[in-house]
Amino acid sequence: MPTALLVLALSAFAIGTTEFVIMGLLPEVAADLGVSIPGAGWLVTGYALGVAIGAPIMAMATARLPRRKALLVLMGVFIVGNLLCAIAANYGLLMLARVITALCHGAFFGIGSVVAASLVPANRKASAVALMFTGLTLANVLGVPLGTALGQAAGWRSTFWAVTLIGIAALIGLWRVLPRQHDEEATDIRAEFAALRGAGLWLALSTTVLFSAAVFCIFTYVAPLLGEVTGVSPRGVTWSLLLIGLGLTLGNVIGGRLADWKLAQTLMGVFIALAIGSSALTWTSAALIPTEITLFLWATAAFAAVPALQVNVVNFGSAAPNLVSTLNIGAFNVGNALGAWVGGLVIGQGFGLTTVPLAAAVLAILALVATLLTFSNRNSELQAALD
Repeated sequence: MPTALLVLALSAFAIGTTEFVIMGLLPEVAADLGVSIPGAGWLVTGYALGVAIGAPIMAMATARLPRRKALLVLMGVFIVGNLLCAIAANYGLLMLARVITALCHGAFFGIGSVVAASLVPANRKASAVALMFTGLTLANVLGVPLGTALGQAAGWRSTFWAVTLIGIAALIGLWRVLPRQHDEEATDIRAEFAALRGAGLWLALSTTVLFSAAVFCIFTYVAPLLGEVTGVSPRGVTWSLLLIGLGLTLGNVIGGRLADWKLAQTLMGVFIALAIGSSALTWTSAALIPTEITLFLWATAAFAAVPALQVNVVNFGSAAPNLVSTLNIGAFNVGNALGAWVGGLVIGQGFGLTTVPLAAAVLAILALVATLLTFSNRNSELQAALD
């Protein structure tokens, strides 16, 4: 694998860390800025909305730039955003800084995925995308716990200073190792929008939304599930999250290789495994060891879909790879919000925490149905082209 993929993974690590680390620092941020914990929690929502809304906007804003230059500009925005987070004097400025940081998230992963796939032969594209996304999974395994520990020890601002430095290192790496694609075709804005007309693309994006919703329906409430149902201590929850992170990393690598082999079969298999694993958690959550085993296998199945979903969308929007790949990152974040809402709705209706995994299983089955419709539509389009 080219060195450029490792630098893209480092960039993904920095972006993933700044997205998720705020959840571990909410008490410190709330106390320092004089807001409630729920109020500080809006910093998470603000970031997610910034990604979903900013992804297509930034993709179009950088459409006429060569991909190498676009990634450098986006990483520059990321550095500025984290610097503003570190020096924000009040809650409003911190929220603004979080939104600025989020603007680069979707476009960077979208364009970065296209660049990663272009660095390797056709039969290694999903593996290359998976390697880039390994940085995102490692952000959950290492970046979030280490960033939380640093923020608790030296103040929450120190975490954003640290991420700013990682961003600078990534920017230098991107500048030095990303190849200049002199034969890269100029982006046609009209062609980019024309690529959004196909039903297959929107089915593929819907699959991403439903997948992400199935994952975050559980992930959002895994800590209270472990604490209140399984009886895990707060320290034990941290170790459980680390185990989940390891499963996510393993699944990302396995999923990339499987998707290079059989894309449609990989997605269908993952969603079936996700539905089974989610359902099993309803019953295994009563005991520690079965819960940990189930969560590890569930996490492995979950992230096995990520590289396949990214390649799937680009296949349907090959005329506008930057835009559709970026839209897919926005779809992941829409799914995150949807899954959290569905899980909260289940709990709010009085069904209890153990019913949340069943709701996630239903979402996984809906993702499977969307996958079947997606590839059925593609086969129909191919047949029509042949006729």
